[in-house]
Amino acid sequence: MLSGKRVVLGVTGGIAAYKAVEVCRRLVDAGAHVQPVLTEGAERFVGAVTFSALASEPVRTSLWDDVDPIPHTRLGQGADLIVVAPATARLLGSYAAGISDDLLTATLLATRSPVLVCPAMHTEMWEHPAVQDNLAVLRRRGVQVVEPTAGRLAGGDVGSGRMAEPADIVVAAERLLTAPTLTGVHVVVTAGGTREALDPVRYIGNRSSGKQGYALAAEALARGARVTLVSTVDRPAPSGATVVRVESTAEMQEAVCAVDDAEVIIMAAAVADFRPAHTSGRKLKKDAGPPVVELEPTQDILEGLGARKRPGQVIVGFAAETDDIAANAMSKLRRKGADAIVANDVAASGVGFAHDTNAVTIHVADGSVHDVPLADKRVVAAAVLDVVERLRA
Repeated sequence: MLSGKRVVLGVTGGIAAYKAVEVCRRLVDAGAHVQPVLTEGAERFVGAVTFSALASEPVRTSLWDDVDPIPHTRLGQGADLIVVAPATARLLGSYAAGISDDLLTATLLATRSPVLVCPAMHTEMWEHPAVQDNLAVLRRRGVQVVEPTAGRLAGGDVGSGRMAEPADIVVAAERLLTAPTLTGVHVVVTAGGTREALDPVRYIGNRSSGKQGYALAAEALARGARVTLVSTVDRPAPSGATVVRVESTAEMQEAVCAVDDAEVIIMAAAVADFRPAHTSGRKLKKDAGPPVVELEPTQDILEGLGARKRPGQVIVGFAAETDDIAANAMSKLRRKGADAIVANDVAASGVGFAHDTNAVTIHVADGSVHDVPLADKRVVAAAVLDVVERLRA
């Protein structure tokens, strides 16, 4: 989505400037041509050399130290997108008032490209009427804002004003530069591994991290979808997703079935096949000897969804396998009534649980097969959503 796009990354003087390094890396990894522009204040927190090493071009910092007599015009006209992260109260005020007292603010005023600002400041500053008024002005002019979150701030304080996570900022950048192909479509994604309680302390579970499900949610959001993320893991959710926290298979089934208007359901979660037939209300003691655990099947969420699938609805399942990958995936596709099954070999290196990468084969009910070699889970998510869009068409 960002491949070949020219992105000016503005960095201002706040402690969150250190997170802009990760924003820069992620933009470059996504294929963007990144030109960092640092303010004088930013250089007090992060070094220009760091950004020059990671970005596509050396850092620019001044209106006056460039061979180009009008660097701000060249930057503004050549950018496909300008991202300011962090955006301090001073930057927001200058931008709203049309004041161009450095290279970054001059570039912002000299562009007609989309602009994305990511505020970061202490809670008192963030909530100040002047800052909120400036943001309202910028929003009316079409500037996009990735609002800060609540969390730990500089000096040990806790409150609103913490800059959004780099991954969420990059997703927001992708949304601005991507023609929304799933606008308004309600996509439900499940993520993580379910936990089936043995007693109040112990459970039967698996090693799913939820990373693939979260990547799918982020990709769907970038394509304009409304996303409900049903998750068993405690991970920062993609900005804009509605998150429903669950733990057991029964809770996940209830949460998924409660979404009456879901047009696409992607069951990326690793759902337990069995649960203890009896759950102890008290902690099982070691001195009582090893417990005998009788198991019973859990609800088959995917099969239930397939049995009552509505016309036009698309349902995608996942199959984490260790052998006979294709045969098991095809069998699951036939039995569950899904439109597609995403199969992976979790015994392979770098694939599946806990990894940032995955390699899958997408088996579609129409007989087509799509191989996705080892890649970042966001790339895999894009391949899955491409299949979803084709099925919807």
